[in-house]
Amino acid sequence: MARESGAYEGASRRQPVREPAARTYARALPVVPVRARGLTIEGADGRRYLDCVSGGGALALGHNHPVVLEAIRAVLDSGAPLHVMDLTTPVEDAFVTELLRTLPPELAGHARVRFCPTGTDPVASAVSLVRAATGRSRVITVADEPFHDGLFPRDGEAGQEPPAGLLLEPVRSEAGVFPAADALVRHLRARTAEQAVPLVVDETGTGVGRTGAYWAFEHSGVTPDVLILAKAIGGSLPLAAVVHHEDLGEPGDSDGAGAAGRPASPPAGEPGASGTGAFRGNQLALAAGAATLAHVREHRLAEHAAALGGRMLTRLRALAAEFACLGDVRGRGLMAGIELTAPDGTPGTPGTPGTAARLAAAVRRECLRRGLIVDVTGPGANVVRLLPPLIVTEEQMSAVLDRLADAVRAVDRHRPDGTAAIRAGHGPR
Repeated sequence: MARESGAYEGASRRQPVREPAARTYARALPVVPVRARGLTIEGADGRRYLDCVSGGGALALGHNHPVVLEAIRAVLDSGAPLHVMDLTTPVEDAFVTELLRTLPPELAGHARVRFCPTGTDPVASAVSLVRAATGRSRVITVADEPFHDGLFPRDGEAGQEPPAGLLLEPVRSEAGVFPAADALVRHLRARTAEQAVPLVVDETGTGVGRTGAYWAFEHSGVTPDVLILAKAIGGSLPLAAVVHHEDLGEPGDSDGAGAAGRPASPPAGEPGASGTGAFRGNQLALAAGAATLAHVREHRLAEHAAALGGRMLTRLRALAAEFACLGDVRGRGLMAGIELTAPDGTPGTPGTPGTAARLAAAVRRECLRRGLIVDVTGPGANVVRLLPPLIVTEEQMSAVLDRLADAVRAVDRHRPDGTAAIRAGHGPR
């Protein structure tokens, strides 16, 4: 342990001079993990933490789940190639088969799956796909509610063509955990269907059971034309894909045509919708991902996320009713955001945090002192986010919420802005 403690101190000292300031988690969470299993991380300093960040949602089964490790070892022990650049392999075939099994039949029966490098590439690939398929360039991103139908041309309206696609996140997690209302999603599906506009759903952070359904779009009962997938589909390893209806066509098809006979090539200056990059379809990630997808399906972990997530949100709302520094509680399934508020009403802006942002940072620090790792998100950096893995137990969830509540009480007693504590029942909300 002495050797690991020394490594902790050395690594923490070296990282700031070796890596850029963009290493967000490392600045906020000074932990050097050496072991991890499930919900628990052990640092080089010997402390244990409950991890409610889950790799930003990438760890659906938590750290080092046995089915994931077994799948990775099987590929390593088989002698199969680890990198093959788009060649069909048994590992890739097994992943695609399991992925299609999780999708609604109306999409799975007509789906095409393309692998992409991770990061923003699958979004760019999906955007290029719908632009090539429709011959149009404008893509609408649903960023707020209520959605303005003025973005679609009205019947008979001249001078405005429909957009090339509509891009929707079922829960805007990075924006502060804002779930889209099911009625809104159904309305958008109806409007896009009326005008032959592809509906693109970004399930990067919400897929694989996170929100209480296997895919978050299922809550509304709609079926999208395009799905953007990443994070959890790789079973903790980097993997991203775009799934789309075959009618949209794809650049590189032998007939060279997209929807409605349009040329299936991106507009000038657009990246190819088929994606580029050497590391599409990483074999270890495909194996880990297939094991994760199957485990979530077979063990009904989406239903577990719905039930336990509902109880989590109920308790968080009770906590928010107790303290004036806590505002809105939002979320779905095992994805929750608790908004921090402040007497001066300043949530803060990126680069210039206000009182609420400082309160959120203080809650995160107090959580860490109590062995709980949480995230802070939102444009004002004032939303504490919880993303526990889908394998979290009732007992573990109680421990998470107890530690969070204790951290909030500590911050409320000693506000970083110097103001006195204000209980919800005794002051303005």
